[in-house]
Amino acid sequence: MIRRILVALVAFAGIVWLMNTSLFSRFPEGSGPRVIAHRGQHQVYDRAGLDNETCTATRIGPPSHPYLENTLASMQAAFSAGAAVVELDVHLTPDGKFAVFHDWTLDCRTDLAGVTENTPFADLAKADIGYGYTADGGQTFPFRGQGIGLMPELDQVFEAFPDKRFLVNFKSERAEEGTELAARLSRDPKALATVFGVYGGGRPTEETLAALPALRGYTRTSAKECLLSYLATGWSGHVPASCRNRLLPVPVNYAPLLWGWPVRFVERMQAAGTDVILLGPYGMGDPGSAGIDSLEAWKDVPKHFPGLVWTNRIENAREWADASGVGPIR
Repeated sequence: MIRRILVALVAFAGIVWLMNTSLFSRFPEGSGPRVIAHRGQHQVYDRAGLDNETCTATRIGPPSHPYLENTLASMQAAFSAGAAVVELDVHLTPDGKFAVFHDWTLDCRTDLAGVTENTPFADLAKADIGYGYTADGGQTFPFRGQGIGLMPELDQVFEAFPDKRFLVNFKSERAEEGTELAARLSRDPKALATVFGVYGGGRPTEETLAALPALRGYTRTSAKECLLSYLATGWSGHVPASCRNRLLPVPVNYAPLLWGWPVRFVERMQAAGTDVILLGPYGMGDPGSAGIDSLEAWKDVPKHFPGLVWTNRIENAREWADASGVGPIR
């Protein structure tokens, strides 16, 4: 009896392995990743010891290009460098505008003070968004005076790039942000066509997705629910309902734990209407926006990976994708 049980267990384990191994399958030759440029092409900074209160403008490296995050110029540069999608951040202001700006407060990057969402866009539009950047501890400010009037409003982005795609990040938990964005997109099909997806604050993200069922997105909660459910049942090839018709961020250091990674996993998610977004490593002292940001990190991207790759270094993406053997970005 014990021998039969052991044989059955070995046979079952073999079947599960065969169902999930990528040893005998490959992504199609010639396929390659689409790249999401986080904040457009922007000034990179030291990520060691980051938390949600860190003023990253005060820890940039020596500038190698003139672009500031979340500006129209940075978005154009990102698309020119090969981005399929540009990620941007929004705040609904008291005068009913969606300001495109990352920080919750204005003190770090700009010459203004206060909470971004509490400041009329009429004031934000005049701010110097390059005011606080320094690469040498405050001895010099290379972008001071160069960012005046560069904070865009979301409608300006849609008008400037009618044939591009954007991932919209809600910075607050205000449900009315989602309601307002959904209403605007419902009235403007051309703008809706530019929105690749929404994510960030749970309440506005959920409001937007409920109002626009064809749109996809994710929250921290939805991503966690999907990944945990898949870890429990994915061995069978089953894709849980929580993983269907959405965007799914996957940290590159956790990806190998997923049943069928990489080929079977991605194929299952694609069949379920879900796009996989490969992020940088999670749990390395970064609050969540780490990307595939070095040649070594690109070597962890599967060859011919057909999903999306999140990066803070869009200016290097083509070079690093080719050098690592991933294949051409699309």
